[in-house]
Formats: sequence, C-alpha cells, structure tokens
Amino acid sequence: MAKKKLLRGQRAKFKSAFVNVLQLPADVALNLPRITMIGNLQLNIENHKGIVEYTENKIRVLVTRGYLEVTGSNLVLRNIHADEIMVNGEINQIRIDING
Repeated sequence: MAKKKLLRGQRAKFKSAFVNVLQLPADVALNLPRITMIGNLQLNIENHKGIVEYTENKIRVLVTRGYLEVTGSNLVLRNIHADEIMVNGEINQIRIDING
C-alpha cells in the first residue's frame, strides 16, 4: 500500500514538472478543478467529476483526487454541465479534501 502511495506521489510530481516545463495551464493538463467565485453569492466549479451530496446548506462535488465541499445557506445548483457547475446562494465556506 505504501509503495502505491509513493508511486502516485512521484507520478504527480512528474506531471507537475512536465506542466511547468511546457508552460501549460495546470488545471487543463492535470485535470484539476478551476474554481471561480463572485463575492460570496456565486461559485463556478469546472473540471468536476460529479455531485456527491446536495442540500440547501451543503454541496459536495467529486474532483480529481478528492472532494470539494461548499457550505452556506439557500444553496442552489443553477447550471449543471458535464464539466461545469454553478452554485448560487450565500456561500460561507469552501473546503477541498485531496486524497494523496
């Protein structure tokens, strides 16, 4: 198990170095989420993998290597596309959990 985690870490470092050398946008090359926030009322999440949990107080979204959690009040999903989600409402906190 430790060997797999080590290889995963080395692979991630190699990809990051490759992106830096070629000066590619990291979000595109590494399939990382791009998060754009307008005040605390609107949030766009690009490069997501799906919605895991959705209530008016919490939205959890699967992203590459983890989860993105949005908490607040009156949260509403306005646009849901294959690669982009728009969240409206009063956003109090954004948390990202990355697994390795």
